[in-house]
Amino acid sequence: MPQKQYITAAGAAKIKAELEQLTGAERDALAKRLRDAIQMGDLSENADYHKAKEDQGFLEGRIQELEYLLRNAVVVEETDAPKDVVAVGTRVTVQEEDFDPEVFHMVGAKEADPRNGKISHESPIGRALMDRRVGDTVEAETPGGKINFKILKIE
Repeated sequence: MPQKQYITAAGAAKIKAELEQLTGAERDALAKRLRDAIQMGDLSENADYHKAKEDQGFLEGRIQELEYLLRNAVVVEETDAPKDVVAVGTRVTVQEEDFDPEVFHMVGAKEADPRNGKISHESPIGRALMDRRVGDTVEAETPGGKINFKILKIE
């Protein structure tokens, strides 16, 4: 049974745009490269042909991955996300002891980008935050050790 992947509406739109690009312009350009390489003759020693075939394999693999993801995605609209508990699609402001508050956008695993504040609901911090409320103190076991923080705001 396929595993459901949670993804925000913005993430789904980004994946659809990438899929459209790959199945359209990228595929067409690769087909032209293959035709040109084939026209050069002897395929056994044609580096352009072998590289194009390798690139085609990667392209088709990525297309299959994106199609699978979209087929099995549970798209979470940010407007539908609850505002009283932490869930995929919410933004949560937390504060760790004497540090400045941080804002995390809870997203699915395929969208995670910690440097830009997008954390997966499957990450150690994400798991600790899920289904918690404003005012809760949360402990997360991270690779760097245990951290404790308080939930200040959910939006």
